[in-house]
Amino acid sequence: MPSDLEKAMETLIMVFHRYADTEGSKASLNRKELKQLMETELSSFLKTQKDPAAIDRIMKDLDSNGDGEVNFEEFVSLVVGLSIACEQLFQKQKQSAGVKKH
Repeated sequence: MPSDLEKAMETLIMVFHRYADTEGSKASLNRKELKQLMETELSSFLKTQKDPAAIDRIMKDLDSNGDGEVNFEEFVSLVVGLSIACEQLFQKQKQSAGVKKH
C-alpha cells in the first residue's frame, strides 16, 4: 500500500498529465493547458491574484528553457513554491495560535 507521500507524488504526476495530454505535446503544458489546470486545480490561489495577466506571468516564470511550454520539471517548481508559501503560512498561524493560548 502506498504511503501518503507516494500517493501525493502519484497525484501530482496524474494531474500534470491530465492537462498536458489534452493537445499538442503530451509531455508539456501550453498556455491554454496551464490556464485550465490552474483554474481547476489551483482556483483559490488564482483568485488571490489581482493581476489579469497572472497566467501569462506565471507561464513566463515557469518556462525556464524558453520553449513556450511548461514541462513536468518546470511545473513541479510551481507546486514546490506554492507548497513552501503554504507551509510558511501554516507556521505563522501556528505561532499566532500559540501566542493566543498564553
